[in-house]
Amino acid sequence: GITGAVLAGGAVSARLAQGIVELGDVAQGARAPMVMVAALIGAASWITLATAGSLPVSTSHSIVGGIAGAGAVAFGPGSVAWGTVAMIASVWVATPILSGALAGALLILLRRKVVDAADRAQGAQRWLPPLVGLMSGAFAGYVMILLQGSAVATTAVTLVLGLGGLLVTRQGVRSELARDPDKPATRRLLRPAVLLAVAILGFAHGANDVGNIAGPLSVILQGQSVAPGLNLGPGVVPVLVLACGGLAIATGTLLFGRRVVHMVGSGITRLNAWRAFCVSLATAIVVMGASGLGLPVSTTHVAVGGVFGVGFAREWLDHRRETRAEALPAEETRRRILVRRSHVVTITAAWLVTLPITASLGGLACLLLLWATGV
Repeated sequence: GITGAVLAGGAVSARLAQGIVELGDVAQGARAPMVMVAALIGAASWITLATAGSLPVSTSHSIVGGIAGAGAVAFGPGSVAWGTVAMIASVWVATPILSGALAGALLILLRRKVVDAADRAQGAQRWLPPLVGLMSGAFAGYVMILLQGSAVATTAVTLVLGLGGLLVTRQGVRSELARDPDKPATRRLLRPAVLLAVAILGFAHGANDVGNIAGPLSVILQGQSVAPGLNLGPGVVPVLVLACGGLAIATGTLLFGRRVVHMVGSGITRLNAWRAFCVSLATAIVVMGASGLGLPVSTTHVAVGGVFGVGFAREWLDHRRETRAEALPAEETRRRILVRRSHVVTITAAWLVTLPITASLGGLACLLLLWATGV
């Protein structure tokens, strides 16, 4: 997460620092930092309450709402780039749908070609090594582009690491099949792919979510004597701020993320290694794409979309299998519904209310700060 924050977090952080509220020449004044402090207070208050209730709300949604609400109070509603807010909100709708479609399609592919194949061993040998090779090569190329490597160097690193991932996975699959050729443990077969997908997801998480901290913090520190060595011009987010933001994300996840992780991992639909891999990879692809465009999306939001995607894909696959066999009683069909629909309503409601609630909290916090300081 910290690596992703440092290498790829600048674009999202800069958009949150300068793209939601038109600070203009007031960026060095007292009100601009106060807007960001108020936005952080509003977002943190809502996220703390939601986390206590095991609701996977979005930090990105919360900070955008907080900045918009506080900015409207401090500089007037006309200072808020409502077009940008609307564009970001439309991306929030599209990203979980895209993640769900990718995760579901990937699960269907793996179920058909490996898990449910007549010859699982042959399917694993044919599909898993190229898949890991493609993942490792593509990720290496993405990092090289972030590092502004030359075309030759980027191509070379992409090919070498892609081929390396393919060969290492092929050897691992062969070793596992040699241990038990008749009933290979699918969990161990998929281990390299799962580890790589989770690592890429961690990178993507840091790259996008660090902006929620680093963007406001960079505005707060602008022109302050507490950080004389930092380049804190408008729209500039220093590497040190990105690194501190990444560390804060990692610490918060370790200390307080268990409830939400349980909700996403088992509350919506049950995840095994194959499903978790599909969700992780789909989420990483969508979030890294958004980060490259400088769009603040919710990693949790996108991951939940992926979880719903694999859940509905499981239902579709199992329904197709059952229609070929004897029809099941209605009660048995209902019992086999694999996605808990009640969570769809709960999670969607939490997402919908996040923006107005955090805008209200951010605006209220800004109003109190302005009153207390007389700015």
